[in-house]
Amino acid sequence: MLTAESTTTNLPSLRLWTVAEYHRMAELGIFAPDERLELINGQIIRKMSPQGTPHATGITLTRLLLEAKLGQKALVRTQLPVILSNKSEPEPDIAVVKNDVLLYLQHHPQPDEIYLLVEVADTTLKTDCSLKANEYAQAAIADYWVVDVNNRQLYVFRQPTANGYQNQQVLDPETMVSPLAFPDITIQVGELLPPVIPG
Repeated sequence: MLTAESTTTNLPSLRLWTVAEYHRMAELGIFAPDERLELINGQIIRKMSPQGTPHATGITLTRLLLEAKLGQKALVRTQLPVILSNKSEPEPDIAVVKNDVLLYLQHHPQPDEIYLLVEVADTTLKTDCSLKANEYAQAAIADYWVVDVNNRQLYVFRQPTANGYQNQQVLDPETMVSPLAFPDITIQVGELLPPVIPG
């Protein structure tokens, strides 16, 4: 007779991949050239594709604004990998990292080189605020933002722990916000949001 305990112990377990194995699969051509993938906690996740125009516009507005505000203080990278652990290599929409391009010749930015990560959410709000937020918190990313282009607000996640972020705020377009690493820089949330086009 099967008990609840025996049923649970007989469940198959996932085979989690490492960053090195993930890179090797890409080198071997296992993935299609146009596949948009991320390695999250050992699992290969297919990103939503193609990108919608609000998402693309949100990424561009955020990049341009951060570059203008930060100047030479930091490097702003868009949709490029960061290494969070041996089992996680996501590609955040925006990564604000130490300002040394050649520093990343041998490796992608790692948590101690990352000032801020930003995801722009059009169809991915739930994933960005749960799966991605948990992964970034576990990697001790101190400052994580989600630009919600549909509801026109900004989610700010701070105080990371192994169980997630302890501080979460939702800011409206009129609110001012500063990157944690650069408190002298202020940004109005509305500047990150694509304008509303009358229907």
